[in-house]
Amino acid sequence: MLHTTPTAGDQRRHARASWLRPLALALALLPATSHALSDTQLFDARDAYRKGDVTTLASISAQADSGLLDNWPAYWQALKSLESGDSVPARAFINRFRSGYLVERTLNELIEDMGRRYQWDDLLQAAPALSDTARDEEAGCYISLATLQRRQSVRPDIDYLSTTLPDGCARLIDEQASRQLLTQPQVAARLRQLLNGNFQTTARRLAQAAGLDGEFFRPGGNEQQVQAIVKLGKSNYSSALDSLARARSGLSDAQAGFVWGQLGLAAARRLDMQQALDAYAQADPAQLTDEQWEWWLRAALRLQDWAKLEQISRGLPADLAAKPGWQYWRARALRALGRGTEATPLLVKTSFEHNYYGLLAREELGSALESQPEKVTASSALQQQLAAELPIRQAMALFALAERSGRGEWREEGRRVWRWAMRERSDEQLLVAAELARSQGQYDMAIYAAERTKTSHDFGLRYLAPYRDITRPYAQQLEIDEAWVYGLIRQESRFYNVARSGVGASGLMQLMPATARWVAGKIGLGNYQVNDIDTNIRLGTWYLRYVLDSLQGQPVLATAAYNAGPGRARGWQASMPLEGAIYTETIPFNETRDYVQKVMANAVYYAGAFRQPGGSLKQRLGVIPPR
Repeated sequence: MLHTTPTAGDQRRHARASWLRPLALALALLPATSHALSDTQLFDARDAYRKGDVTTLASISAQADSGLLDNWPAYWQALKSLESGDSVPARAFINRFRSGYLVERTLNELIEDMGRRYQWDDLLQAAPALSDTARDEEAGCYISLATLQRRQSVRPDIDYLSTTLPDGCARLIDEQASRQLLTQPQVAARLRQLLNGNFQTTARRLAQAAGLDGEFFRPGGNEQQVQAIVKLGKSNYSSALDSLARARSGLSDAQAGFVWGQLGLAAARRLDMQQALDAYAQADPAQLTDEQWEWWLRAALRLQDWAKLEQISRGLPADLAAKPGWQYWRARALRALGRGTEATPLLVKTSFEHNYYGLLAREELGSALESQPEKVTASSALQQQLAAELPIRQAMALFALAERSGRGEWREEGRRVWRWAMRERSDEQLLVAAELARSQGQYDMAIYAAERTKTSHDFGLRYLAPYRDITRPYAQQLEIDEAWVYGLIRQESRFYNVARSGVGASGLMQLMPATARWVAGKIGLGNYQVNDIDTNIRLGTWYLRYVLDSLQGQPVLATAAYNAGPGRARGWQASMPLEGAIYTETIPFNETRDYVQKVMANAVYYAGAFRQPGGSLKQRLGVIPPR
């Protein structure tokens, strides 16, 4: 007999098999049936999940197993059982279905549940069943934590300054601190960030793990004083400066440096950029979060202090320095300082990005948007193969269920399955999937697939333009740029006509109810349905024309106003003319900044697709007039 040494893959398969084998008994409890669940049964199962009715879930999930969506009740049963401390349904579900989106989600939930219950050995036995790319952030942290508990040499890489980590990742940092894998200054920096965000429970747990609870939670102590000054700086900056001056002699350099970093951020977000630069100059770079670094750069940019921007960019953490946006602005600074030979490689690298910064970089190099790539034609065999895949069919079934029932939660479930199905695909597969979604009227899912390609692109799918017979006449009548309208619709709804935001905005152009009523009154429109495609575009284009006229005819200001309101767009103007790209980069709202950048870049691509003038992003951004 030939003996071979097991490979790493053999060992992982054996580990998974040995973990799944004890679950086989649970399969004996599952009846053999062959009919699909009805829509009503699926709705009842979802209602039972929301109510925590595990008995009804178990009953419905036992009734069928042949329908495309029949595993959802069993999935919900597994999740609810985990919440009550029973992992058997989750294990049975994983063993029964073996792979797929729901199995991956259940595995993540099971591993996180094991971590919360300190079941380290069981967790490590289950972990090989979940690949690295399939692990969500918290499951990955719990796997690292379990490994750390059993093998002390492991040192996971995690952003210890982040306050938005899930609890499993926060506990991983606690364990690192208790094992002295983080230095005391690192732990202290994290504690200050947590206290500044009012994460008191997480901070106390970390302080106890690191033996710093006395220092950070002593009433009247230095760290309490630090937090008081930072809090004051958010409402009364000058008083905070006075308090810091009085307390400075008693504070360590690290404590004072933290305060200055927070004051710099507060000033920059108020667009008081000189004050921000003065504060940042005294900050401790080791305690700056990514957000603080970026606002330090924006402070220099808004003042067009290119020397300062270039100096700050040299100290950036590597992951921030590699971002296309800061590559572009560093290149602009270098050019302004007469160091063009250093700037060119940065611009060339950024120019390969098919996005806002890529367009700006290409224009800086003197080349406009290239012609649209030719449509990629895939083989009919691949089209048939992809259309037959279970997750693709499940996503389409969920979309169909949502459409015939009018229940948006099912469409959101379909979106999750579709996004999962697009992971780790080749460019050709992505484009085939995009065409399939487009043919079914799922325009947002078509765009999602098409924009994930790396080298082969189909801009006709990436920048779909449905409803032009409706949009073009309204744009022409109101004398607004059709490409800009399409750029906005793509960002707002991706052409899903009954899209509804978390704050209640509706339709293709995502109109708030009050805005829709106001515009309807202005144009004399009586009874209307805001999700009707024609009505929504009519109302939305009229409002876009209105904000454009009220904001000096400047599309960047109008775009910002469409997202955040005209008052805010005006408030972000400077006291002097400002390059449109600089105004956009220094918008204080992250959502609005990203929105304006994407809408304006979209407009360039649509102008190219429509063969219309306006192919320069810089020209579209223009100059923002003074306040």
